[in-house]
Amino acid sequence: MSDWVPCLERRVLGETGVEVRLGNELLDDYLRFVAARCRPNTVLAAAFDLKVFFTFAGKGAAEVSTADVLAFITDQRAPRRGNVVRLEDGEAGLSARTIARRLSTLSGLFGYLAARGVVTASPVPSGPVTRRPAARGGRGRIPLIRTPRTLPRVLAPAEAAALLAALRTARDQAMVGAMLLGGLRRCEVLGLRLRDVQLADRRLFIAEGKGGHERVVPVAGRFFTTLAGCLERERPARAATESVFVALKGPNRGRGLTAAGVDEILRGARQRAGLAQATCHMLRHTCLTRLREAGMALEAVQAQAGHRSIESTRIYLHLADRWLAGEYHRAIDVLENELAAAPAGGR
Repeated sequence: MSDWVPCLERRVLGETGVEVRLGNELLDDYLRFVAARCRPNTVLAAAFDLKVFFTFAGKGAAEVSTADVLAFITDQRAPRRGNVVRLEDGEAGLSARTIARRLSTLSGLFGYLAARGVVTASPVPSGPVTRRPAARGGRGRIPLIRTPRTLPRVLAPAEAAALLAALRTARDQAMVGAMLLGGLRRCEVLGLRLRDVQLADRRLFIAEGKGGHERVVPVAGRFFTTLAGCLERERPARAATESVFVALKGPNRGRGLTAAGVDEILRGARQRAGLAQATCHMLRHTCLTRLREAGMALEAVQAQAGHRSIESTRIYLHLADRWLAGEYHRAIDVLENELAAAPAGGR
């Protein structure tokens, strides 16, 4: 394998599948294993991470040592744009999240190879042991790469309205509405089939949720009104797919939209609306934040979002600043009244 140079090759399978290869039997077997369990974007990300690492290492998987992985981390943290330092985490190289993801990909690969008996142990080091035990038992560890915990950004009402007004078709408005009014992920929007739309109940059946989990979520009537207009007036009569959202023109007319297609539509609308940022995940975060601000129970927000753990939903306690401010002032008023009523110097 010393003469092998990673070359990422991608082939689309059907409407939603993808086959990714790097030209090495062990790595390609692992990518097939990942493809059977994960979404196409996850497979592509894993393939790219492996390509970057093995291009750097210049050796086969069975020959990789912990020293190689540590050298890779050092290389990834090296400055990429001169002496520019990010305010977010004080780093000059790739973001901590990117490096942590690549290490996670390597851990997955070597765990797979260890299970097959190709390697005896993973060369990817874990963080140093802490004195405090882990939450689920055993010994806790300090992460090898610390990632900053930042709050996701949300759109202000005026920004969301401007974005909606900048969309040119009912299809585009319905797609954005599914994220902005229903809190759907981009992959869940693209995974919607005609049979998943429960028009009478104003609900959507999410068959392709994160991790393969299904759920049924309510969505505002405005979304269904827009969607009905899209299906009646814009959708090609002989569409080659059951996907709700399809290409309306060009060589792929009538075929399901891709993630890149959705991003391109949103990018154009963002530019026309004069917004600095507007991503699919920002739309989802905006929806879930506003629901929490309006008083929706955290468990209900969890169900709407499709989070497996309530801990993932707790971030909206921090994002929902108006809700938090209201709760704080109601509670602090009680304390202030008690302080005002207490006699000075009393016990």
